[in-house]
Amino acid sequence: MELALLSGTPLPTLSNSAHSDSHSAQLKWQQPWLKPYAQPIGESLQTAMAEQPSIAAALTKVAQQYGEQVPQYQHSNGLARRHYPTFVPQAQLPKGESYERFIRQHGAVPTREHLHDLFNGLIWLHWPQAKQQLNAIQSAEIERLGVQGQRGKVRDACTLFDENGAILLAPSLLHEALLAKDWLRLFWTERHLWAHAQLLVFGHALLEQLCQPRKPICAHVLTLRLPGGDHTSAKDADIEQLDADLAQLLTAKNLADKPLTPMPVLGIPGWCHANTERSFYEDTSVFRPPRHSPL
Repeated sequence: MELALLSGTPLPTLSNSAHSDSHSAQLKWQQPWLKPYAQPIGESLQTAMAEQPSIAAALTKVAQQYGEQVPQYQHSNGLARRHYPTFVPQAQLPKGESYERFIRQHGAVPTREHLHDLFNGLIWLHWPQAKQQLNAIQSAEIERLGVQGQRGKVRDACTLFDENGAILLAPSLLHEALLAKDWLRLFWTERHLWAHAQLLVFGHALLEQLCQPRKPICAHVLTLRLPGGDHTSAKDADIEQLDADLAQLLTAKNLADKPLTPMPVLGIPGWCHANTERSFYEDTSVFRPPRHSPL
């Protein structure tokens, strides 16, 4: 299977190896932003991409392997855990039809032969309830405002989190430093606390950007407390339970309140070799100080 990259540029974290008459994109699952998704779904998806004729077919095969599909779920309040939509070729989306409405009505995600859409499917496979909740909000906003109308702040927030969001599971001291945009405290002074923390990338466009890591790349972060309190580790968190918790948090009201905080992700310890030096964080073109409102 060949991947047509949206950027049109080669990706250093991918290599193409021949498999029969197709090609399979070899993702580097040990990268810290992909590692939480490597086992077992990522590994199965890698195998399916080598076997199936399209990304949609590969994603559907893995969905069938790990969960019950719900072809039509527009009458439910949300997907049950590990219940997935199907994935269909982009050509099945009628011209002029809203992408969000199509997913809502048919329980099927139009999927292109792009790395961008592969990562979208990967997130659907790990966060089905949260993805369905975002889709439900988007669909309701489209019904209210129309496809061609103003997107509004709720849809804008949905899109921002869907494309570029991440979830920070961390002790409260790290949450406080992030919200204050106190970058030295977040990444350097309290560096030891990252042993108990984890950033889970939700945005599929963000995963695509990280195929070519650059210092300025930012996630828009939603903070969640550690399930067992500050003295537990985020590595022990259950992603299925996190999916359910996240879906409950993603309401139109909460999103309208702008709960997302931008964070330069390569500042995370272990995400970039260069950040072992304090000077890495003194670059104010990336680690920008907070704006102070005039008195």
